[in-house]
Amino acid sequence: MNLTDMNLEDLEKLLFAYPKFRAKQVFEWINKGVYIKDMSNLPKEIKEILLGLPFGGLEIINIDQPFKSVVKHLGKLEDGNIVESVLMKYKHGNSLCISSQVGCGMGCKFCASTIDGVVRNMTAGEMFFTVALLNRVFAEGTKRGVTNIVVMGSGEPLVNFDNLVKFIEFTRDRLNMSPRNITISTCGIVEKITELADLKLGCNLALSLHAPSDELRKHLMPVADSYSIKETLNAMQYYFNKTGRRILIEYMLIKDINDSTKTARELGALLKGMNCHVNIIPYNSVEEREFLPPSLKMVKAFVKLLEENGISVTVRRELGDNIDAACGQLRRKHISNNRNY
Repeated sequence: MNLTDMNLEDLEKLLFAYPKFRAKQVFEWINKGVYIKDMSNLPKEIKEILLGLPFGGLEIINIDQPFKSVVKHLGKLEDGNIVESVLMKYKHGNSLCISSQVGCGMGCKFCASTIDGVVRNMTAGEMFFTVALLNRVFAEGTKRGVTNIVVMGSGEPLVNFDNLVKFIEFTRDRLNMSPRNITISTCGIVEKITELADLKLGCNLALSLHAPSDELRKHLMPVADSYSIKETLNAMQYYFNKTGRRILIEYMLIKDINDSTKTARELGALLKGMNCHVNIIPYNSVEEREFLPPSLKMVKAFVKLLEENGISVTVRRELGDNIDAACGQLRRKHISNNRNY
């Protein structure tokens, strides 16, 4: 077990030969996103013990701020695997998008994350330390660090279910962040949506839908071969009934694939009457994929038709093409440039 995956009781057992306050010091440092070497109030002998154990941290190997409101970074895990995160700054707070897996195995045809498949799940501690570290980095010199978390980077969070739940609990208990400030993005693993609903953790759940019909969704997302749109939306409705959290729908708008007025009307009819909010995401070009971004005209027309059906809808601001911010693009570019490293 990584040190970042341990709770206070685990650390007390590990450091049983020392006063309990030493374990508490280690626990508090981890919760602040600090590595062992920088834990200034620990004796050398305790540091040596801890340095001999897997930590489960993250080393930032690249950080860039191409816009005032966007900070992107690549992180290296202790086994050398690369993960990515993007911080989006808004007037209401700072939203951090993190990964839940190294790579992704869902196979969505428009996404860069799935090109090399999934390598492994991230542990709860690795996910938590990513947040704790970046919370500290981004809060330096300011009054506010990370205020919202979106588990939407590489990977399918509900495939990594146990670690995801533990991560939510870690963030709630260690950073005092309400689960209402955490959004989990999923392709729609029906049984896990139901299981998460029954836990009543209170986080937000966003469904990556991307199509109003099973036929079109199967063309884009292999997960549609296992779960129909009807049973997936029923599971989302179940989540709403159990938690009271509004249904969130993510819809990637792709030129000549799912951006027609006909498709917009179908989506509006599908969602009409549901307590939901649709987030339109204009597609970011991926070098290895043949898909293209929609025109601004089509985005506006699509939104207008949804609104005419009484659907609450917003459009995510388009920054991804400029910063390689679409899921998997940062990581994939790094891997491609370092194949022989």
